[in-house]
Amino acid sequence: MKLFAFVGLILCLSSAVFGEVKTEVVNYKDGDVNLEGYLAWDNHQTGKRPGVLVVHEWTGLNDYTKQRCRQLAELGYVAFAVDMYGKGIRPQTPEEASKQAGIYRSDRELMRQRVTAGLNVLLKNNMCDNDKVAAIGYCFGGGVALELARSGANIKGVVSFHGNLDTPDPAIAKNIRCKILVCHGARDPYVTMEQVLAFKDEMDAAGVDYQLICYSGAVHSFTNPNSGDDTSKGVAYNANADHRSWQHMKLFFDEIFK
Repeated sequence: MKLFAFVGLILCLSSAVFGEVKTEVVNYKDGDVNLEGYLAWDNHQTGKRPGVLVVHEWTGLNDYTKQRCRQLAELGYVAFAVDMYGKGIRPQTPEEASKQAGIYRSDRELMRQRVTAGLNVLLKNNMCDNDKVAAIGYCFGGGVALELARSGANIKGVVSFHGNLDTPDPAIAKNIRCKILVCHGARDPYVTMEQVLAFKDEMDAAGVDYQLICYSGAVHSFTNPNSGDDTSKGVAYNANADHRSWQHMKLFFDEIFK
């Protein structure tokens, strides 16, 4: 009995120390478009804390994106996953995903408007320290997060994980007010080295404070275990790159939120 009581006490103390992640589905709008985001936070943490906006892959707001939000909440952030496509629009095939992502990639003004609607939800949350906000994104979402930076959003930083780096108007990089971290797969066939170099030139010309890290052996979507392990397809999970990029993100956050 004493052993069980001791174990119970340890579990209670552990819960108090490490906190408890809470989540909530958040309905919001961009104009007349209904959107459904996802919020995660540590319920045992009090007061305001840095906020992180999370932008999903081209498949929409799914379990993988929600998992990343929960991981961020465990680190002490309030995390909000935006819904770029609209409530109930969750592509089930690559063809559907390509069609949805294409809508926003071909209309950057709409892309910036839609992600800004999500940012405003985070900024209005009473747990969020509005002076300490960053955005991260995966694949399609990495490109969206960078486009948010190009819009001149008043945030501290952006992290792109295997994201699209291109932009139809490199000159607007002069609007960027935050620091940038790009985590890129060195063997990514979809975001080519030509695009990487163009992005570098864009950032240099605008005088942006940026970091560009290439992970050897990694192809596209290297952070997502659901991507499989066949690198010949150009899309595959890479455990080393996943771990390293997450650590680099944490160091980046330590810098911009200090």
